Amino acid sequence: MTQPDPDTPALAITGLAKTYASGVVALHAVDLVVAKGEIFALLGPNGAGKTTLINAVCGIVTPSGGHAAVFGEDTQRDYRSARRRIGLVPQELHTDAFETVLATVEFSRTLFGKPRDPAFVEKLLRDLTLWDKRDAKIMELSGGMKRRVMIAKALSHEPDLLFLDEPTAGVDVDLRRDMWDMVRGLRERGVTIVLTTHYIEEAEEMADRVGVIAKGRLILVEETATLMKKMGRKTLTLNLSEPLARLPEGLGQWDLALAADGHELVYEFDTQAEATGVPSLLRAMSDLDIGFKDLNTRQSSLEDIFVGLVHDNNVQTAETGS
Repeated sequence: MTQPDPDTPALAITGLAKTYASGVVALHAVDLVVAKGEIFALLGPNGAGKTTLINAVCGIVTPSGGHAAVFGEDTQRDYRSARRRIGLVPQELHTDAFETVLATVEFSRTLFGKPRDPAFVEKLLRDLTLWDKRDAKIMELSGGMKRRVMIAKALSHEPDLLFLDEPTAGVDVDLRRDMWDMVRGLRERGVTIVLTTHYIEEAEEMADRVGVIAKGRLILVEETATLMKKMGRKTLTLNLSEPLARLPEGLGQWDLALAADGHELVYEFDTQAEATGVPSLLRAMSDLDIGFKDLNTRQSSLEDIFVGLVHDNNVQTAETGS
C-alpha cells in the first residue's frame, strides 16, 4: 500500500470557478493551498463567495471550472474518499427535527462508514454540552443547542479537515467559548480547520493565516501576524492643552486631522516605515508652542485592514470594469 505523502496539503484548490445559470459569477478561478494542521480563516462580506467556495469543495455545488483536492484526493473524481476526510458545519441548520440528538449524531457517523463507537460519541456530546440532551428531539432544542448538534454531526466521523461556515454567528457566548476551545483541541490533534467568520477578532486570535475574498476573487492570503505587521497602522491621538481652530502651516508635512472640536490632533502612521515622523512632529509642535495634556496610540486591527482591502478591490474592479 502506498503511504501518503506527508508534504501533501490538507486542501489544494486550483482555478476553482463557479458561474450559476443566471449568469452570476460566484467564484473567479480561485487558487488556495491550506497546510495540514493549519487554521485558515476566510473573510469577506456577504455574497463574497465564501460559502460557494466551501460548498464546491464539499460537493454541494458543482464547480464550473478548476478542481480541489483534499489530502491529495480529487473532490470530484474521488468524491467519496475525499468527502470522508471532511467535516462541515454549514451556516444553515439541517437536521431531522423528529430524531433525537444521539440518534442524529450516531447516524451521521455511520453514514461516512465509521463503525459504532458509543464511547467516542458520548465524549463528543459531553464536550459540546449535549449529553444531557441526548434523548431530546431536535425540534425541542433551542437555536444554540441545534448549532451544537450540527457541530457534533460534523465531528462524528472524525474528519481530518473541518469546514466551519460562520459557526458562531448568532450563538450565545457559552457556545462560542466551547466552540473555540474545541477548535484549539482539534488543531492539537492535527485536524486542519478552515473557517469563515464575521467576527474578525476571532480570526485575528485563532487563525494562522487569513484569506480575504471579495466578489468571488481571493484578493489576499497572508499569515495573520505578518499581515498585521505589513499592513497595520497606528493612530496617534494628542489631547491638546488648547483647542485649535485649524491646522498650522508649520505642521503641513504630516497627515494630520483635527477632532473633538479642535481638542485632539490625530496622526496616522505606518508602523513599518523607516521613519514614523512622530518625534519630528512632537518637536515641531513644541516649536509652535502647541502643548498637549495626554497622548495615546491605537494599532490597526485586522478588521481595519480587511475593510481597506475590500474597499481597494472594489475600486480597482470598478476602474477595470471586470
